Amino acid sequence: MPKAHRKLGRPGDQRRALLRNQVTALLKEDRITTTVARAHEVNRVAEHMVALGKRGDLAARRLALAYVLEEEVVAKLFSTIAPRYADREGGYTRIMRIGFRRGDAAPMAILELV
Repeated sequence: MPKAHRKLGRPGDQRRALLRNQVTALLKEDRITTTVARAHEVNRVAEHMVALGKRGDLAARRLALAYVLEEEVVAKLFSTIAPRYADREGGYTRIMRIGFRRGDAAPMAILELV
């Protein structure tokens, strides 16, 4: 059975918007800093986006465009990111814990493309 998603302390529409923004930022910048819980959720979606990029067909491009907020990022996904992982079966991202955030002591992590 697939694992349930984390609620991240937000209503569903805000949670989906948060994940879409963070996935777009990760694919655009190749690295983001966020909390550990958010990093695990973004990791799931980002792995799926890279898998769509590896498929490379029109249907996969449309699915990626429906989720990622910027067309330039989708173009980068299909032209540069996906070919980089052509011979890799999975594990396109890495989560590195970096300590705790000052202020609320939330555990922080760096999420990056491998």
